[in-house]
Amino acid sequence: MNKVFSICLLAVTLWGCGINKQTQQIKALEKCTYRIASANQISIAGTDVRSILEKDNINLGSLPGLALGVLRKDIPMRAKINLEISNPTANLASVNEFEYKILINQAEIATGFVNQQVVVKPGQSTIVPIDINANVFPFLNNKKVMDELSRFFKAGKGGPEQKGIVTLKIKPSFMIGKTLVKYPGFITVDKEVSSKILL
Repeated sequence: MNKVFSICLLAVTLWGCGINKQTQQIKALEKCTYRIASANQISIAGTDVRSILEKDNINLGSLPGLALGVLRKDIPMRAKINLEISNPTANLASVNEFEYKILINQAEIATGFVNQQVVVKPGQSTIVPIDINANVFPFLNNKKVMDELSRFFKAGKGGPEQKGIVTLKIKPSFMIGKTLVKYPGFITVDKEVSSKILL
């Protein structure tokens, strides 16, 4: 009986240690700083954004795949965002996977899931690549948004600087023992993006 009790006590202690360890890692993750280090390989309707900038007259409506995309109500956007996570704490910050949402000027354009363990050692940083695959038809089917994007691209080519807010929302999940536990909310990263990034 004492042996069974000892085994149960040991199991509870180990479980408690596991929870305590994960709690420290979650707190470290909350104190981490998040920065969108870069965004590249951006294409809209199959056309590289850089080729749009090379044209004398920037007109998103002239993209070859855009007209067909409008008819189908499916305009694909592909991009890779490199998220830098820096850990200023003395504890390891770790996450097993995370959901994400991406918003531009508060308008949601993409959601997704990264099934990758991310470990950030104390005092260090790491880059996490996030591949974006989204249908931006609802976003681009708005004249105001199209005008803003056109101004942004033109500014990137040498016009007056334009700025916008890119928001990345992350909901991480952690392993506690053999159980995957989701963070109760989203960690929000706001990044002001200047049209100069396109130069």
